[in-house]
Amino acid sequence: MASTAATALPDLWDRLTGTQPDPDPWVVIATAVAALAAVVPHRLWRLSRNAITIAHEGGHGLVALLTGRTLTGIRLHSDTSGLTVSRGKPYGIGMILTAASGYTAPPLLGLGGAALLDAGHITLLLWVATALLLAMLVMIRNAYGALTVLLTSGTFLLVSWLAGPQVQAAFAYAVVWFLLFGGVRPAFELQAKRSRGGAGDSDADQLSRLTHVPAGLWLFLFHAVSLCSLIGGGRWLLEM
Repeated sequence: MASTAATALPDLWDRLTGTQPDPDPWVVIATAVAALAAVVPHRLWRLSRNAITIAHEGGHGLVALLTGRTLTGIRLHSDTSGLTVSRGKPYGIGMILTAASGYTAPPLLGLGGAALLDAGHITLLLWVATALLLAMLVMIRNAYGALTVLLTSGTFLLVSWLAGPQVQAAFAYAVVWFLLFGGVRPAFELQAKRSRGGAGDSDADQLSRLTHVPAGLWLFLFHAVSLCSLIGGGRWLLEM
């Protein structure tokens, strides 16, 4: 038993830190098209946006913890909205970074994922994503949110453990493309809502109250981060 465990651990470490072969060029293009198809049509976006909400609220939660705030819970709702609650000073750099991390989290996660794929670390990407989702599951405070995160993390876990290299590669590329494309649309949706006088308590408006910087400039930052991430990440993914 001891020798088996001693052999398994190095094998697992080698699997995590090792590199995997790049997928065929057609797989990279096909996954990009599939990701676009999940983001552009409104009916599909109403469903797929749940995954972006997981990344959005997960970004709030992670940065809250990293800046020393106390994360008390995360809720995900069936209308693709979400809420992350943390305790701490209602002002200062920690609060500002926490508020700014929602809209920027999906595209930055996509950019980081593209960097890992460019380096050939497909398995590592899948395991890191699974670990983050399972950690987030502990902080979910409603049934719909728990079900959504459980299904998502379960999918990652099944693919990373049971699927072959080509399926893992296709899945990883599809996820990263989706984060890059899906990270762009929410900022435009927020801009449209604000132009109609809605979303008065959005992240951009909260940041405006915290920093006395106009909400429009924070919205510009969200656009800049998402579009630059898409351009940079897309270049990495297309380096075949």
